[in-house]
Amino acid sequence: MARRNDHTREELIALTLNTVKTFLNHHSYHELSLRKIANMIGYVPSTLVNVFGNYNLLLLHVVAQTVDDLAKEAQKVTSKQTDPSIALYELAYCYHDFAKKNPYRWQLIFEHNMNGEALPEWQATRIEKMTSMLEGLLRMLGPNRSSSEVLKASRVLWSGVHGITLLSVDDKFFAAEPVNGKELIENLLSNYLRQW
Repeated sequence: MARRNDHTREELIALTLNTVKTFLNHHSYHELSLRKIANMIGYVPSTLVNVFGNYNLLLLHVVAQTVDDLAKEAQKVTSKQTDPSIALYELAYCYHDFAKKNPYRWQLIFEHNMNGEALPEWQATRIEKMTSMLEGLLRMLGPNRSSSEVLKASRVLWSGVHGITLLSVDDKFFAAEPVNGKELIENLLSNYLRQW
């Protein structure tokens, strides 16, 4: 077992989070535990509790890094577009593609539960950054729409894209022929935006 002074606090945080993210490349977080993570990095579980506070917060840090990675990819694809409509489609496709490439990390984002504890501000800020990206594009597409209308439209679109992505990642379309999730997203956005 490594001793606490083998790594600085920052190094131990990075080592732990990188180890968990590597594990999630091929396995669900359901196969993890505090003890298993500690064993993988050569520390005792109590060291991880001292650093992260508890197992739930350790996983929340992994969620945070996943949201950061998604936000970077989303920013990259949307910033290339001058047309907000095209940027909106690119944002939705990016969401879908990220989930398909990182299914277990993406799963953790939406299955992680704070178990009654308040969501830390550092994580709430990340989520707000992602949702405001979508809201900003909708504001450009509907400059005369109220804030309430933009908020409602953003949640409808996000819910639809999320649902399609979830079914696509889990391959649960239950169709006789293959279903392309991105084609469904295009259909959803085109029809919704035409009415909006």
